[in-house]
Amino acid sequence: MRTSRTAHAALAITAVAALALGAAGCGGGGGKSDNGGQSPGTGGSQSSVKLPDLHGQHLELAAVWTGPEQQNMEKVLAEFEKRTGASVTFTPTGDSESTFLGTKIEGGQPPDVALLAQPGVLDQFAQRGWIKPVNADVRAQLDANYVQGWQKLGAYNGKQYGVPFKAANKSLIWFNTAAFQSAGVSVPKTWADFLKTAQTISDSGIPPVSVGGADGWPLTDWFENVYLSQAGPQKYDELTQHKIKWTDPSVKDALTTLGQLFGKDQLLAGGHKGALQTDFPKSVTQTFTGNPPGAAMVYEGDFVAGFIESDTKAKIGTDAEVFPFPAVGDGKPPVTVGADIAVALKDTKGAQALLTFLATPDAAKIWAQQGGFLSPDKSLDPSVYPDDVTRGIAKALIDAGNDFRFDMSDQAPAAFGGTKGEGEWKDLQDFLANPSDVAGAQKALEADAAKAYGNG
Repeated sequence: MRTSRTAHAALAITAVAALALGAAGCGGGGGKSDNGGQSPGTGGSQSSVKLPDLHGQHLELAAVWTGPEQQNMEKVLAEFEKRTGASVTFTPTGDSESTFLGTKIEGGQPPDVALLAQPGVLDQFAQRGWIKPVNADVRAQLDANYVQGWQKLGAYNGKQYGVPFKAANKSLIWFNTAAFQSAGVSVPKTWADFLKTAQTISDSGIPPVSVGGADGWPLTDWFENVYLSQAGPQKYDELTQHKIKWTDPSVKDALTTLGQLFGKDQLLAGGHKGALQTDFPKSVTQTFTGNPPGAAMVYEGDFVAGFIESDTKAKIGTDAEVFPFPAVGDGKPPVTVGADIAVALKDTKGAQALLTFLATPDAAKIWAQQGGFLSPDKSLDPSVYPDDVTRGIAKALIDAGNDFRFDMSDQAPAAFGGTKGEGEWKDLQDFLANPSDVAGAQKALEADAAKAYGNG
């Protein structure tokens, strides 16, 4: 799922005060604290980091967020202001984040700190010298609180530039609890059990799985989760970089596995034809409306909560619950993610201090308690999460350790991984229409990938 789509979905969540998805960090830095180590919203707990005195300094932070997301980030910035004496302005970038920032940088007026939603943009900015490496204080926070996999998302050519501040868990199956109870089934943990559960639900008279095939991008996410679990992280990395071809046997295996679901009309709401006519919002709403509902399960990330709460009467945690994407074969349950990574665009004491703060639990906890937030920080006390559903989603993210992977299509050239009616989106729609033609799907995927990557 491309970042622009993630951003739109995240905005949909917060616009309706959706399910909180919380977290935060830990650490130890250097400098002077402005408020004796107290943090708002933390019950007067001790600060985990000391920050320098920045009285008289003004900073600007830019990110894609607006509405409630912007408001929650501004609460985080208010705490930074309280501790340091600095003043901070939040500037929304709009959806074309890299264009907005590039224009500001080339015009000589970059923000001090920006949050980037794509690793590729971070790499591009690092190549051009537009972002600054983190200092020792930021490095200490990262080492204390983040596994290497998360740190690498903010690195380029061996240098650390970024702090992963806000994450998305995109390996989740949301289910209608009444449909599960009616069919007498429990949460499956493996792909084989998932298919058996789907068949039992079908036999009970309810379509098991809702698929938003009309939009294309949900199909890339289905593939990525199956592939990551079945082929493993190393193969996933190789395919992401097109170091192996889409005609590789590992791709054949994943498409064959996916075909076990896509190839059985009784397992899909509306069959494969119906799935191809169902957009993503409808794939969610039909799972949680009607008696009986239009489907029992729908796959997608934590942002599904927003659509449930805004467009249905279902309640998260009672009518709608969630379980991790099932493990395929001998593989582990996959965890694919999205993330917003904070980077410094100015080489200043204030910019580095803000990055240091964003790498701590003190910062993330403020937003986590408000809702609409996940953190990859392994040091977070799970009690800060507002509900059991959120805690479960966050636990899966942390439990993945270094085995999570960033969304594959988000890392691909847009012509292949992010364009409606073209590339991977179109090829997987064609596969959904004819799941028995695995070889044909592989051939089409490879031809489009080779063209987009320019290394075929």
